[in-house]
Amino acid sequence: MDEVWKNLTAVQPAPSGRVLIAIAVMTAVLVTWRPVWRQVRQVVTIAHEGAHGLVAALAGRRLTGIRLHSDTSGLTVSRGRPSGPGMIATLLAGYLGPAIFGLAAAFVLSRGYAVALLWSLLLALVVLLLQIRNLFGLWSVLAFGATVFAVTWWASAEVQSAFAYLLTWFLLLAAPRAVGELQRSRRRGAGSNSDADQLAHLTGVPALLWVLVFTAVTTAALLVGIYFTVPALSPFIPTFN
Repeated sequence: MDEVWKNLTAVQPAPSGRVLIAIAVMTAVLVTWRPVWRQVRQVVTIAHEGAHGLVAALAGRRLTGIRLHSDTSGLTVSRGRPSGPGMIATLLAGYLGPAIFGLAAAFVLSRGYAVALLWSLLLALVVLLLQIRNLFGLWSVLAFGATVFAVTWWASAEVQSAFAYLLTWFLLLAAPRAVGELQRSRRRGAGSNSDADQLAHLTGVPALLWVLVFTAVTTAALLVGIYFTVPALSPFIPTFN
């Protein structure tokens, strides 16, 4: 336990500039290459539904379960008033969740606590696991959690730090893409029950404006997250003075 605590509270150096560039390229491939994106998008769904559940609990609603599906959709069910600030906040949290989690992770990484970040993620996954109500969701969270645990427990400090950066940048970059998919789905008429449309029903604000809010917040989180974590690349960025 003493060794674990030392690892949790120790400051890990950021990966080298070349490694960070490689991580950035890998992140871009994960988010933009469709065959790979279909496989890793489930991580975004886990963050999305986890954010719904977290905000529902904070808003005083009773969380009754979370389901994750093989098509990367999900469902979070909570009991409480069907309208009002708590329900609005719960609906808002889904598409903003991955970006906010990524931004928080970027801040932690900027302070050098990569291992603490991974252990915090494991704890969050354990709490989420208690709310999963279907077998595919159970398998998804367990598989993701096992991957994080393996890196946290057995990998070297350098690999742990690189993995933490990969997860952070993935969430930051994937969040705007998920919002883009939402709007494309709405244009095809397949998103009539989306978070944006439910928000429109509750507030009277058009769904497209809610999509624009999602886009603005996730893009801002991406830019600030880059600001927090990219300074380590500065020796590799050419200057023109």
